[in-house]
Amino acid sequence: MNQPSSAVLSHDTAAAGWPMRVRAALVHLGISLLVATAVAILVFAIWYPYPYREVSGGRDLFLLIISVDVVLGPLLTLAVFNIRKPRAEMRRDIAVVALLQLAGLGYGLWTVQQARPVHLVFEIDRFRVVHRVDVPPELEAKAPAGIDVAPLGAPTPLSIRTFRNENENMEMTMAALQGVQLAARPDLWEPYADGRDRILRAARPAADLLKRFPNEQGLVQQAAQRAGRPLGQLAFLPLIARKAEGWTVLLDARTAEIVDYLPLDSF
Repeated sequence: MNQPSSAVLSHDTAAAGWPMRVRAALVHLGISLLVATAVAILVFAIWYPYPYREVSGGRDLFLLIISVDVVLGPLLTLAVFNIRKPRAEMRRDIAVVALLQLAGLGYGLWTVQQARPVHLVFEIDRFRVVHRVDVPPELEAKAPAGIDVAPLGAPTPLSIRTFRNENENMEMTMAALQGVQLAARPDLWEPYADGRDRILRAARPAADLLKRFPNEQGLVQQAAQRAGRPLGQLAFLPLIARKAEGWTVLLDARTAEIVDYLPLDSF
């Protein structure tokens, strides 16, 4: 009786192994999606809450990192998984894939947290989002007591203090022209409440938004409803951020409390 050749057996074994490869890759994909979900909670609930996922690019960064990580791991598993390999070799290959994926995820998370917003700072006549990378390292030690340079949670509202004299005014203005924004300087920070009077003087009545944006009256009225205040008790200031193409901060006109954000260019 003729025996099957070794080439035929090898082909049959390889063909039979593909379902196992695909199954292993799908299992890896499921685990990767669970990890991605946990990372999404960290990024969007803590580091980049609304509206920072929009104005600071948090969503784009997350999707770039996670899409590469979620696709890369299962594809590598599909490539290395082979039922003909010795068990020790298989474990080693899967461990290397997992380590590569974790290293990529770790680097991605480090990048996201370095780019994350840490403060929303009132700056003369506007709000500016300050990101972790915006703060000059040499100025971090000059942050006032009680103000964390990079809080772990959502961005905190701050104000910049008034200049002590004309020389400081000139010095800070020149630094801003060179790229170090006033809002990113810890030596100018002060608690948000300390700047309340200046914030309210700079703010404009929210009713003005209805005149400036007649086609967005519904958006403005909905924001007032969410804030639980009549429009006459609200004010607004423009918002500047990394990717903000026209946003507005809505305030309580009596307390300067930040109550909402609108995708409107109020400059």
